[in-house]
Amino acid sequence: MNMARPLPTRRRFLAMTALSCAAPAILRAAPLLQHLTGPAFGSEWRLALPDGARADRPAIAALLARIDRQMSPWREDSEITAFNRAPDHADVSEGTVHVARAALRLAHDSGGWFDPSVGPLVHRWGFGPIEGEALGWRGMAAHDGGLSKAQPGQTLDLCGIAKGRALDLVAARLQDMGHDAFLLDIGGELLARGTHPSGRIWQIAIEDPRPGQAGAAAMLRLEGQAAATSGLKVHSYDPGGRRHGHIIDPHRAAPVDGDLASVTVLAADAMMADGWATALAAAGRAGLDLAERHGIAALFLFDGARELHQHVTGGAERWLI
Repeated sequence: MNMARPLPTRRRFLAMTALSCAAPAILRAAPLLQHLTGPAFGSEWRLALPDGARADRPAIAALLARIDRQMSPWREDSEITAFNRAPDHADVSEGTVHVARAALRLAHDSGGWFDPSVGPLVHRWGFGPIEGEALGWRGMAAHDGGLSKAQPGQTLDLCGIAKGRALDLVAARLQDMGHDAFLLDIGGELLARGTHPSGRIWQIAIEDPRPGQAGAAAMLRLEGQAAATSGLKVHSYDPGGRRHGHIIDPHRAAPVDGDLASVTVLAADAMMADGWATALAAAGRAGLDLAERHGIAALFLFDGARELHQHVTGGAERWLI
């Protein structure tokens, strides 16, 4: 995670709720909504609420700042940086323990396609701050009060899952404030509660993931869910005919290669949607079988010679528009 510079994370969404890229028919409904924004992890958070509802912007900003201090590898003073520099153990907050435990569990469940030890490889390919050797996630553990590692030099990078956790926590805070209908966007990942003030289900458009292409590639309904997308359009470079992105294939120790342009995961839990989107993107075409085995609702977009090809898993077709 990163409050200070662009994040090597998710694809951008276009929220079809009278936000900046809404269609004219939606724009005419704009008075039904109000929008709050602020900085978050090198990007921004955006909140769509019924017009007249009040949200505590400072409380949201403080919550996001706390998460950044816990888990940003870009910060010299973060808890995760302290652990990465420690020889064997670091005391960290309950919040960092919770996310690290989820990351290590997902690494196991995904067969290593989600790899929270991949930070040094991300750095090697020019996308992240964690230096050293990628020594693997096995042997690291999250326990009450801290994190531990089996060998000095092991590091944790929680960027592939922590932004989803931030989405869950901000949504919970909004509900504690009495809000039961909103659409929350943090850096392009979304979580919906309730319905649009017009009475319809919240709708989002997924950006065309191909470099140089604009517009929406698909539209989805969000019925109390989170949606996280992973792809290469924003954080990638082409050194001479072959595009390299920030998503690392942990089995090849290199940026993902293949025709998967993006994958969107729908889940009740934004943290797990975030983590699984990372895992499935790293797996490429193997992600289709991985998603089916785990019952993950996902929309895969593959880059064909002339057009995108959609594949859905886990019943995701129910939310396609």
